[in-house]
Amino acid sequence: MITLRTHVFIDSLQPQLATYLGTVAQGFLPVPGDACLWMEVEPGMAIHRLTDVALKATRVHLGQLVVERAFGSMVIHHRDQSDVLTASDAVLARLGLDRSARRPCRVAWTETIRAIAPDHATLINRQDRRGSMILPGQSLFILETEPAGYVMYAANEAEKAANITLVDVRAVGAFGRLTLAGREADIDAAAEAAGRAVAAMGHAAF
Repeated sequence: MITLRTHVFIDSLQPQLATYLGTVAQGFLPVPGDACLWMEVEPGMAIHRLTDVALKATRVHLGQLVVERAFGSMVIHHRDQSDVLTASDAVLARLGLDRSARRPCRVAWTETIRAIAPDHATLINRQDRRGSMILPGQSLFILETEPAGYVMYAANEAEKAANITLVDVRAVGAFGRLTLAGREADIDAAAEAAGRAVAAMGHAAF
């Protein structure tokens, strides 16, 4: 039996998130403004058939495909939202499910740290990340979710809401992690937007 863990539709990828995805994507690179679908299923091998269904249904591009024993995820995108939504419908029909079957989002951790110390900022910047750097004195926002893919929607909504720096976003594995930096007021606005986003993912539809 295939379980739908994550189903996230993003209407318009924001510039930093789209650029970040371009650094980790192994397939066709997204650009700002693309519509995007992030889907994760269990067990992982099932994602191959679902990817095949999505790509043959419409003109969507495959940005990323991650296949692990436990979980499998795919990222598809296209300039036209209708192509992404049609591909989503085709995959859900293949599963015999709708979006309400996805696992609700659970916030595993969230925290804001003010005026980060230079040593702390330096070590964060030296970690294996693909985003931008945090500067000493900036505020730091951390969000961790289960399942992992929901941090993508949180990151996009946070970037829409405030002038922040995307430091890192990890949406593969058991937990997802989002790290943002910026001025105190901007981080507060971004944190609020991210909170609304994951709260919406806690319900059947959005």
